[in-house]
Amino acid sequence: MPVLARSLPVGNRLRLFLAAVLPVLAALVPLGVPAPAHAAPSYVALGDSYASGVGTRSYISDGTSCQRSTYAYPYLLAQQKGYALNFKACSGATVSTVTSSQLSAVTSTTKYVTISVGGNDAGFSSVITECAQPGWMSDCNGAVDGAQAYINNTLPGRLSTLYASIRSRAPSAVVVVTGYPRLFQGEDCNAGTWFSPSEETRLNQTADLLNAKLSAAAAARDFKFANPTSRFIGHAVCDDVEWLNGLSNPVSESYHPNRLGQSSGYTPLVSPLLVGAV
Repeated sequence: MPVLARSLPVGNRLRLFLAAVLPVLAALVPLGVPAPAHAAPSYVALGDSYASGVGTRSYISDGTSCQRSTYAYPYLLAQQKGYALNFKACSGATVSTVTSSQLSAVTSTTKYVTISVGGNDAGFSSVITECAQPGWMSDCNGAVDGAQAYINNTLPGRLSTLYASIRSRAPSAVVVVTGYPRLFQGEDCNAGTWFSPSEETRLNQTADLLNAKLSAAAAARDFKFANPTSRFIGHAVCDDVEWLNGLSNPVSESYHPNRLGQSSGYTPLVSPLLVGAV
């Protein structure tokens, strides 16, 4: 320290020292202290086989029979957006089983939710199985009538209760309800099924009806709705490039989105909706 500085009173020398050193310390501290890491936004994927990824032929070994796949749109979206995925969707899920075994994953810290449910409640798998048989040994119209009656009269109330529970558990989350595509485009190219054009039309109409009820229930809770109908046109069962499996082995993968259906159908449909949480 210069002689002049040493000759000053102690208080003045301290002020001179601090004036010289503090700017240097201020410049160095940011270099040594990293910025706090931000946790990835929480994303919970609820629902049935269309969300779990049945039909993609490859499933996660997680000790369950849910058939969750890394090719399913919830997984692809989480990877794309950097969200922390809690993958609860499970093959065979209904409104009741989503409520009892999946809903607890949704909490006040959840930022994003997708939900695909309703098809199993309406017994769509059983309806498809009935209509796939030759006309002389099946009652396709009766099965379709029963499914449509359920979709019109019972399903809306159950959806309303489930959606209210989701909103109650995660008041500020962005919630996207995903619908179901039309399966058919007017022909049946599978040797083991006997869908007539009129039966395919009625089955497609049932998918449209289900989407209408899902959309209305979603709007009532200020949820977003992802309708896959138009996106899957040209990619139905038996189209040149199928995004939906026809009759498959194992049978459980029949009439579900394949890998292209998940990656090119659902993922770009849901992606722009699964944003905006604060």
